[in-house]
Amino acid sequence: MAYQTTNPYTNEVVKTYADATPEYVEESLAKAQALYKKWRNDPVATRIPVLRKLAQLFRDETDSLAKVLTIDMGKLFVEAQGEVLLCAQIAEYYADHAEEFLQPRTINTIAGDAQIEDHPLGVLMAVEPWNFPYYQMMRIFAPNFAVGDPIVFKHAAITPASALAFEDAVRRAGAPDGALTNLFLSYDQVSQVVADKRVQGVALTGSERGGVAVAEVAGKYLKKNTMELGGTDAFIVAHDANMADVTAIAPRARLYNAGQVCTSSKRFIVTENNYDELLAALKDAFSSVKMGDPMDPATTLAPMNSKKAKEHLQAQVDMALDGGATAYYVHEPIDDEGQFFMPTILTDITKDNPAYGKEMFGPVAQVYKVKDDAEAVALANDSDYGLGGIVFAGSAEYGAELASQVETGMVFVNTFFSSLPELEFGGVKKSGFGRELGQTGISSFVNQELVVKRERPNENEFGGLVLPHKF
Repeated sequence: MAYQTTNPYTNEVVKTYADATPEYVEESLAKAQALYKKWRNDPVATRIPVLRKLAQLFRDETDSLAKVLTIDMGKLFVEAQGEVLLCAQIAEYYADHAEEFLQPRTINTIAGDAQIEDHPLGVLMAVEPWNFPYYQMMRIFAPNFAVGDPIVFKHAAITPASALAFEDAVRRAGAPDGALTNLFLSYDQVSQVVADKRVQGVALTGSERGGVAVAEVAGKYLKKNTMELGGTDAFIVAHDANMADVTAIAPRARLYNAGQVCTSSKRFIVTENNYDELLAALKDAFSSVKMGDPMDPATTLAPMNSKKAKEHLQAQVDMALDGGATAYYVHEPIDDEGQFFMPTILTDITKDNPAYGKEMFGPVAQVYKVKDDAEAVALANDSDYGLGGIVFAGSAEYGAELASQVETGMVFVNTFFSSLPELEFGGVKKSGFGRELGQTGISSFVNQELVVKRERPNENEFGGLVLPHKF
């Protein structure tokens, strides 16, 4: 696997990195394991100052850190700045709340004085994607650093500079050696690290294909794992939706980060009374984008992350059209050699179309017309995925009623999708399992150890069971 930064705007090969040697992998795992043993009995409070310093570092160095993202994967500089600042919020959130979240929990029982104690689980392996290189890492690093779980990680092959920048920031914030180690691993090496007896958990964010491969190895070796995978998120426009709000949000829900977001709206499911208005609004927004240098604040649509990704998306669109879909709108080509994909709106995608239910990871909107709200919910649920979703309705209460019927992990009613430290993130079906962020996110990789104590044995105790009556 070639770890290489190729600027998707200029097509310049910036730098290529060598794979990690077996010796470096072993050294990294040994350091992580030694640190876990030390952290096993250290209070959470000893690690909190590092998270606070890391948050401040991300704020102080927002522009320089953001530029790395833009060069690595083409993200708009202004969006990259937002990602850096969100990372600061996440680090600070766990600095503020980790001790509270990890307090022992008392259990009322006749067995004695009982409590659940959250202890570190051990060394974790993280496999993270290219679309939000810092944010994805901070989601797994901050809570588990607070817990006391050291992490080794493999980042995407096209964002090696981002991986190194994040690792360096953690080190400069004062994290001890072994707390977080980037490894430029081959696919075979990933399996070897997951299988290593020192690794106790695996966290992956990525594609369904990647999730299946890593989860298979994790299952084989009985490693706890969380999977944050793809989505075909629905944007439901109910019959009574406020269309001024809908048309303001819908284009952003598809074009943010050049449409390369697991939770971006990919299927717009619209009641027939609102269908034409939404199509017109999407067309107007898609035709108005300004493609160009992602460092230029005037640019509104960035290039895709790579030539390979652009070609894959084009093949998906072609497949949809060959299957009978209609290209309602395709942006006029631009004179630029960057990896730009022309914003596209597809309609008339029927269930027998080979593109039906497929995730299109880029600036392509699929728009479906339905008779009523019940049909909208049914179509939203007709998917193998269930990550996020948006519902617009005439009232928040009615929108929430519809949202509760959607088989997905997260739904936002009458508003844009948000990712914040306190909001737990995750999906169902082929979108994965487990949650990151929030209070649940800090509990994903802990040893929930039950401790029961009493001064003397219960006289009714026999064979490890508490019996209701004496013999």
